[in-house]
Amino acid sequence: MSAINHRQQQHSAVPGVDGPLGLLLIEDDPGDAFLVQELLAESGLNVDITHAPTLGEARRKLSRRVQCILVDLSLPDADGFELLQEVLSMGTHAAVVVLTGLDDSHLGVRAVAAGAEDYLVKQHVDGPLLARAIRYAIERKRAEESERRLVEARIVGRENARLERGLLPVPVIDDPTLHHHTRYQPGRERALLGGDFYDTVQTSDGTVHLVIGDVCGHGPDEAALGVCLRMAWRTLVLAGHTGGGLLSTLDTVLGLERRSDEIFTTLCMVTVAPDRRSAQIYMAGHPVPLLFVGDEVTALEGEEFGPALGLLPGAEWSAVDVELGESWGLMLYTDGLIEGLIGKGPERLGTDGLIRLAQNTPDRKFCSDALIDTLVSEAETLNGEALADDLAVLLLARSETG
Repeated sequence: MSAINHRQQQHSAVPGVDGPLGLLLIEDDPGDAFLVQELLAESGLNVDITHAPTLGEARRKLSRRVQCILVDLSLPDADGFELLQEVLSMGTHAAVVVLTGLDDSHLGVRAVAAGAEDYLVKQHVDGPLLARAIRYAIERKRAEESERRLVEARIVGRENARLERGLLPVPVIDDPTLHHHTRYQPGRERALLGGDFYDTVQTSDGTVHLVIGDVCGHGPDEAALGVCLRMAWRTLVLAGHTGGGLLSTLDTVLGLERRSDEIFTTLCMVTVAPDRRSAQIYMAGHPVPLLFVGDEVTALEGEEFGPALGLLPGAEWSAVDVELGESWGLMLYTDGLIEGLIGKGPERLGTDGLIRLAQNTPDRKFCSDALIDTLVSEAETLNGEALADDLAVLLLARSETG
């Protein structure tokens, strides 16, 4: 027997065979109660029986150890279908089997429809039949509980997916000459939202503001913090804040919202002038953006770049001015795109490697979704597998013809 099969058998214990089965017998007739115990003893079923002659006493004796409730439908303090409903409501974790003298097929169908696992008539039951009915009832209850948990998990998963999709930004931009493209790929399995974030906002004076950031870490806490910072950034921009002062405020927000002093955030912020021919770039420990002009692809390096948010109290950030020209593309990205390996060695793609990939990409002249898809695909090919870190790409391009 393999180790896997052995573990599966251990986790699939059969009630009454691999251990005692907890049974609550609700029966007011002492003779019938004794008969049930004798039938189960003769069947060889390993069962631990707790007897309750009334519904009230059954309530007191019911525990989590009880796997099956065997109930008559005629008791001193309750009877009929109402009694069954009471037992079903109080024993939600246990299988319920009706064992009654009422040979009524309509009542049997109604009982099973209400939630009982089986309906047995005393006159037609022997030991093996009763033992088998109890075991099958417990297995059916287990299957029902597993299905219920699966359905609940699916519902929660769909709700989480809708929530995460709702937290992704919708760009606020109104300029027919600008083309906006994004790619978002969380590192967490089955997640839609990671610690990376981005946003684009055009203000009333025509200025277009871009931001992309990366909260260190990959869990749901980092994803929530990323959303918090993005929403704070958008609010500040719409309120008229810009430049280093905006970054200082975001730094304060990060300090207040993070769960640990070790949490930091890298960030790149770009402000494109209303005439679209120039931009200011603020960097906070983030990978430098790429500028596409014609056939040329360059990295926007600068000496004025500052530290990541959350690292140095009182830090300051200065702008780097960039001439864009008439037609151009600006690509902001997080380090998830460039930290993949190149082959089997320790070398990583890095910004220089990304530039080489971009220069060899025919789609670079068009600055479209196809360009992003190609770069991500090439990075994954070099890495030998899907990129493990959160990944975000924001590409804003301008063409004279719109």
